[in-house]
Amino acid sequence: MIICVCGPTGVGKTKMSIELAKKYNAIIINCDAMQVYKGLNIGTAKVTEEEKEGIPHYLIDFKDVNVNYTVYDYQKDVRKIIAKSQDKNIIMVGGSGLYMKAALYDYEFTEEENNNTYDDLSNEQLLALAYQKDKNVDIHVNNRKRLIRFLNKKQISNNKDKLLYDNVKFIGLTTDRDTLYTKINQRVDKMVQEGLIEEVKEFYNKNIRSKAIMTAIGYKELYEYFDGNISLPQAIDKIKQKSRKYAKRQYTWYAHQMNVKWFNVDYDNFNNTVKEVINYIEK
Repeated sequence: MIICVCGPTGVGKTKMSIELAKKYNAIIINCDAMQVYKGLNIGTAKVTEEEKEGIPHYLIDFKDVNVNYTVYDYQKDVRKIIAKSQDKNIIMVGGSGLYMKAALYDYEFTEEENNNTYDDLSNEQLLALAYQKDKNVDIHVNNRKRLIRFLNKKQISNNKDKLLYDNVKFIGLTTDRDTLYTKINQRVDKMVQEGLIEEVKEFYNKNIRSKAIMTAIGYKELYEYFDGNISLPQAIDKIKQKSRKYAKRQYTWYAHQMNVKWFNVDYDNFNNTVKEVINYIEK
C-alpha cells in the first residue's frame, strides 16, 4: 500500500506521516523538492531525527545544494525505492505535487534538453507557451529563468492520469484559510527563533547561489537582506507572504491533478484527524 500525505505548507503533513508510518509499519519517502538538499533544514521544515522516531526516511537530506536535482532525477530514484520496497507499506509525504505525480503516474521524461534562449519573447509570451505545453503549469510570469527551463525540457507523457501502482491512497490535510495563514506566519516566526537567519548566512558567507538556494522560500529572501536590498523585517514579511501564496498554488495543483480525499485538521486534538484518516484507509 502507498499512502500519499499531501496538502499546503504548514498544515501538519510531517506529523501525519509519522503517525501513519507507525500504524502501518511503513517507510517514509520525502516528496518535497527542497528537502532533498543537505543543510536546508530549518527553512524547509525538514523532519528532525527526533521527529522520525526511528522510522526509515528516504530521498531526504542527501544532495549537495550545488547539485541541480530535477524532478526527472527524483522520478528515477523514487521508483527504484518503490520497486525495492514492494513487501512494505510506503508513506509519501511532501508538498511538491509534480514530484508526487511524476513518481506514481505514467509521466515520462527524457534527459535531453533544448537550449533555446527565447531572447525574442517577453515573459508573458513565455508563460503562454508554457500553458500550451501544460495547462496546469505553476510558474510565476516574472520567473523567466524557470519558464525557459520548463520550455526547454523535453517531456513525453503517455497518460499522466494513469496510476502505475495499485492500492494508492491520496490523503490531503486542510484547514480554513485564516487558520492556515496564521499557522504559516507562526511557523516562519518559529523558524527565525530556531536559527533560520544563521542557517542561511552560512550559505551566504560561502557565496553559494545555486538554483536550490535561490529557489527555496526563506533562503532567497534572506539573501536579499544580506545583499542590503531589503531590511530584515521586510525579508521575514516576504517569506510569510510567499509561503501563503505557495500554499494557495498547492491547493490548485492537487485539485486538478489527483484524486485527493481531504481531511480538516483538528489542531486541538490531532489524534482525531489521525483516526479519521485511518478509518478512511481501512474502509
